[in-house]
Amino acid sequence: MALSNSQYESIIKGYERIRDANRALEESRREEVFRSIPEYRRLSDSVCTLSAACARRMLDGDEGALAELHRRLEEIAANQKKLLEEHGFPAGYLEPSYRCSACRDTGYVTTPEGLKEKCSCFRQQEISLLYAQSNIQDMIARENFSTLSYSFYQGEDLHHFQAAVEISRKFIRDFPESSANLFFYGTVGTGKSFLSGCIAGELLQQGRSVIYFSASGLFDTLARYSFDIRAKESLQDFYEDLYNCELLIIDDLGTEITNNFVTSQLFSCLNERFLRSRSTLISTNISLEELRDRYSDRIFSRITSCFTLCKLTGPDIRILKKRLANASVS
Repeated sequence: MALSNSQYESIIKGYERIRDANRALEESRREEVFRSIPEYRRLSDSVCTLSAACARRMLDGDEGALAELHRRLEEIAANQKKLLEEHGFPAGYLEPSYRCSACRDTGYVTTPEGLKEKCSCFRQQEISLLYAQSNIQDMIARENFSTLSYSFYQGEDLHHFQAAVEISRKFIRDFPESSANLFFYGTVGTGKSFLSGCIAGELLQQGRSVIYFSASGLFDTLARYSFDIRAKESLQDFYEDLYNCELLIIDDLGTEITNNFVTSQLFSCLNERFLRSRSTLISTNISLEELRDRYSDRIFSRITSCFTLCKLTGPDIRILKKRLANASVS
């Protein structure tokens, strides 16, 4: 599913606005420093004079001119840094600022082979447009580590949730080097989707590419493209994104209508991502026994052998919160 021209131009213009804003910020800070430290401005102005003098010396055949210029420029930079510190400005105050340091807000990075490719920040914007990430954006605005609470859990339920939280934090810390996979399972409303949202939010802030689908939404999309002969190219693009994104979240596995198509597509997705060392997070309300009975032995084996299993138990927190809200109103 390639971007349309208008979608691509919208992303590129977004980068242009970011660069314009950064340039304005840098210029404002430079003028602030010049007003506060006249000596800093004088040193900056001397750079042009030194460079011009160096060029004339080089034209006259002075072989030591360039080395002398480098030495003088290093002295100027050291003096300017000292002036900033003496006047209370933070380190790096006048350095270029970037929202994404990897691509310097251009959307593209250079590979070791010298090729240009889309930066992860570009890919996430692309994914957001292609897969209606407003759903996950709304979710992570509500469900993130800052809103995490243990107050609804007791006893063994609390131990399960605490363990799942620690596993989630470790998953984020080690991402993506570990290529780990998570499988949250257990009773309804015990925090599985909440932890999925916490993980997604943290990784999105790091500029990682995250695709979120409910199980029913994922397989409905796959069926729509698979059974439309006009959508062959779109299907291949969809597979490529599905298999290559850094984290794929499949929420509420088991809510879809399970059939041979779903089973084969699920195994292909899990297997392909495993081969590409890409992480997958699955949440479900079904038990491991139901997972084995409902899906193929290959899927059960893949999940139980390649995923960290996190069982969550307890009462339905959504119902508890609703009761508390109703009680406070009354």
